[in-house]
Amino acid sequence: MTSANAESGLRKFRFGAGGEGNRDEGGARKFVKLAQTAEEYGFDTFAVPDHLGNQVGPLAALGALSQATDKIRLATSVLANGYRHPALLAKEATTIDVLSKGRLELGIGAGWMKEEFDKAGIEFESPGARIRRLDESLTILDGLLRGEEVNFDGEFYTIKGLVGSPRPRQGPRPPIAVGGGGPKMLALAAKHADIISVATGTTAEGKLRLSDMTMEKTIERVDRIRQAAGDRFAEIELNWTIATIVVTDDREATAEMALAALDQGYPPNIAMDVKLSVEDILQSPYLAFGSFEQIAEQIREVRRRTTMSYVGIFPTQMDAFAPVIPLLKGE
Repeated sequence: MTSANAESGLRKFRFGAGGEGNRDEGGARKFVKLAQTAEEYGFDTFAVPDHLGNQVGPLAALGALSQATDKIRLATSVLANGYRHPALLAKEATTIDVLSKGRLELGIGAGWMKEEFDKAGIEFESPGARIRRLDESLTILDGLLRGEEVNFDGEFYTIKGLVGSPRPRQGPRPPIAVGGGGPKMLALAAKHADIISVATGTTAEGKLRLSDMTMEKTIERVDRIRQAAGDRFAEIELNWTIATIVVTDDREATAEMALAALDQGYPPNIAMDVKLSVEDILQSPYLAFGSFEQIAEQIREVRRRTTMSYVGIFPTQMDAFAPVIPLLKGE
């Protein structure tokens, strides 16, 4: 932290780019180039999502990126816990950490895309069961990622005298990131995670709640993490992902256009559970409208009000956001 940040308890900014790859060989090559471009732009992390559809496999991709990049940290955002046994995941993760010379950030969640589970013939459990399963996985991963012997007898997993190997390059283990928007997931993240991605909540149909995109609701979620984490809160890095970036010289007009689109039902994955104002849109941590300098100032304000400091960007937004990084780097 800078001295000013240390006095205020704020962390320095970090910036994470995301990547997706197509199923064909050319798409996979483009994926590697995307990570290299993110490194050139000055992003701190390049994260690979975990879906069974039209994209590369995250663990194999990170193995390739460990050799194709030099400095950028490599992350998963986030692995669906139901797809992999934690004992097998731990071995893959520590191998990637060794290959990358200590650059892995392991992001993992409960899994939320029922359609993908169904297509693969993997049981999509109730929300409560998926959260309990993730709790057990995180407990097991914590030990195995440290190279320790783990004995565990739970509802979902049983581990008998398994020693984590290879030992990771990072000590005591690679950082674990958990994302969530609902109270139970945020409490679980507060219990286990080094990095928490503060996401919007979803409806039973899987739509994002528009109300959760406001600054006020975001502060409420951070406060919930603070209460659940207790003394651990100071050790946790908070992340959020900006969904839309529009570089413009008229922030207000852009916000009005966004409101008009929402009124017309676009994008369709948003649940219109509240009526927002232009000010709500301009203050939302998840939307960034304005000049590069205005976007940088907005991000400073988000950190000041929420303590979130780790900024995530979607793949399609990487070029648009790149000029903002030099304005904030090191702060």
